[in-house]
Amino acid sequence: MTDGNMTGAGNIEIKERYAEFLGKCAGYFSQKSVEMIESALALAAEKLAGHTRYDGRPLLDHSVNTALIVISEIGLGRNSTISTLLHDPVRIGLLTADEAGKLYGQQCIPILKGLCNISDVHTKQSKEQADNFRDLIVSYSTDPRVILIKLADRLEVMRHLDIFPKEKRLKKSWESMNLYAQIAHKLGLYSIKSELEDISLRHLEPRDYKNITAKLEETSAEREQFIGKFLEPVLPKLDAAGIKYTIKSRTKSVHSIWSKMKRVGIPFEEVYDVFALRIIIDCPREQEKQLAWNVYSIVTDFYTPNPERMRDWISIPKSNGYESLHTTVVTGEGKWVEIQIRSERMNEVAERGIAAHWRYKGVNQGGIGSEQWLAKVRELMETDTQNIAANLGKGESMGEIFVFTPKGDLRKLPEGATLLDFAFDIHTGLGCTCTGGRINQRNMQIREVLHNGDIVEIFTSKTQKPKADWLNVVQTSKARNKIRTFLREEQAKEANLGREELERKLKNWKLPISIDDAVAVLCKYYKVKTGTEVYGRIASGGINIADVKDLLIRHLDGEPLSQPRRRVSTAPKQTVTGNSDALIIDDTIKNLDYKLAKCCNPIFGDEVFGFVTINSGITIHREDCPNAMRLRQQYPYRVLPAQWRSENAQGTFQASIRVVAENTTGIVNRITEVISQELRINIRSMSLSPNDKGEITGLVNVEVNGTQIVDMVIYKVGNIKGVIRAYRIKS
Repeated sequence: MTDGNMTGAGNIEIKERYAEFLGKCAGYFSQKSVEMIESALALAAEKLAGHTRYDGRPLLDHSVNTALIVISEIGLGRNSTISTLLHDPVRIGLLTADEAGKLYGQQCIPILKGLCNISDVHTKQSKEQADNFRDLIVSYSTDPRVILIKLADRLEVMRHLDIFPKEKRLKKSWESMNLYAQIAHKLGLYSIKSELEDISLRHLEPRDYKNITAKLEETSAEREQFIGKFLEPVLPKLDAAGIKYTIKSRTKSVHSIWSKMKRVGIPFEEVYDVFALRIIIDCPREQEKQLAWNVYSIVTDFYTPNPERMRDWISIPKSNGYESLHTTVVTGEGKWVEIQIRSERMNEVAERGIAAHWRYKGVNQGGIGSEQWLAKVRELMETDTQNIAANLGKGESMGEIFVFTPKGDLRKLPEGATLLDFAFDIHTGLGCTCTGGRINQRNMQIREVLHNGDIVEIFTSKTQKPKADWLNVVQTSKARNKIRTFLREEQAKEANLGREELERKLKNWKLPISIDDAVAVLCKYYKVKTGTEVYGRIASGGINIADVKDLLIRHLDGEPLSQPRRRVSTAPKQTVTGNSDALIIDDTIKNLDYKLAKCCNPIFGDEVFGFVTINSGITIHREDCPNAMRLRQQYPYRVLPAQWRSENAQGTFQASIRVVAENTTGIVNRITEVISQELRINIRSMSLSPNDKGEITGLVNVEVNGTQIVDMVIYKVGNIKGVIRAYRIKS
């Protein structure tokens, strides 16, 4: 650490200019910490000497103002404050993160590096790319303090946005509204979120912003008068009940009003929740719920509540930790008023965003996504804002990386993804013809592993084709499935030649056996599982066609063949667990060509059997398939026991769920919300239509990795109010 004594004319001037900041530090930190912060401030002033903002003021103003937000509005500690002060010197290249770490502690190094990584992100103003850019920003925050400091940094910039050129104002406003405000919302930093959105709106939609603010000012006195009249009968009842309370009037943010006007398509005058009355109870935590409902009862004694606008986030808090009891009541004059009832503790949570009351599970079970990472930060902020980095654990993986195309588009891939994965993620044709590529201007092979922020260009060749060993190169299921599909198609082409040859020979030999039965005999003799492989071996010469004739004649004469036959299932149903002869369904294509039967749509976890076809290899059927009995009775020698490999639960299957529900407003949206948002399961298609019974009925096709997930979807959908029944169909 450098000398923390800020003496000399220059340092005295700095202390005077930033007296408010240093005063805040003295009120929050120990004397030793204050000395370290003063030292970092002096170093930043030295490095940034001569560097100014657009209005000519010292660039150091930005660093100090941001540090002030970090301390007083977010509540971070000494290391965060020092890192904030030194961020600009490191970003510009006047100081390295390692040098700062030697002076002020190793904890500052990951914070400074993360901040610089985020500063280097050049976003594209694209709604479609916003989620990916937002996740990229979060992914650079290997230390959770990084994202919090970055939010403070962006808030300071937005508060002084008028000093920037118009082009920069618009770009920063778009980023703040679509990226940083959304991150602040997920962290529960609602005041920061609202301020970022309002400032952004003022620059992006100046006319709308001006109109809304003008109307808010015009109606201000009218609102105050209305509130006084509204509370007149309520307050004596609250006092008589002995409830300690505070009443606050909250005006909806300009951006929230604007969003509702756009979303619903209504003018300002029809936004009935422009303001809300907040009744804040002062009571012990164990009395919060009871007193909140007591207050609700008193209010609704005088005013009629709208049951559809009732929100009980006290019994079940929001996932981001928000707790409050909301209701909307109507006065005798027909005016609607939103009432928010909460405790002092709940109000502090809602205002400062320092709580999340659900606990993240399984942190040490591999990578976690940005949503879970942000939720974990919320949880840790509740208990100890100043030690969140230590609590979260350094280097915790989010399990995903973000990679740029040469045109600046952002693609999200799992950690460990290779250049070949990237090619398939862009387009199947690009992946199938990929020969290599360029990563950050350096030529690389297809197996090169990608990292966050890489810029990747793909090389292709018309003569390139997927190879079997590519399955060992790729990490994503999309790439793996596309490679398998291509290899199977190639196998099918080769097999067609073998089939044509076998058909010609059978015709010439004039043997009394069908080609289906002939292939079944050959599969058993050569111990292969598919007719496709038999055809392929015939085409390549692996099976001598003369030997085939001899085998078939001996089979027709009833002679035992020299090679033992595979045991097959002839019983109506078998339990195949642990059966060494069972067909194992897994992710490999070696010596196996199978597909899932469309007649019963089996998925991982179903009891299944295999059926040897001639043209399509083996098809996998459910034991309760509508065609199961017919296949077993007519072709018992072509039935194979089958079982899933236990670790095959990572595959993707499509399950069809039939839903019957009341034909009420919003029921389809609720079904979609439960499946897509709550369960985070991809809906492949949905077709629901009304019938003459006042119901809607139809199919929802979802992507799942096993029967357990299907059961969970059916359970959740079946519990939705208005859903009559939900069940999986066999075909």
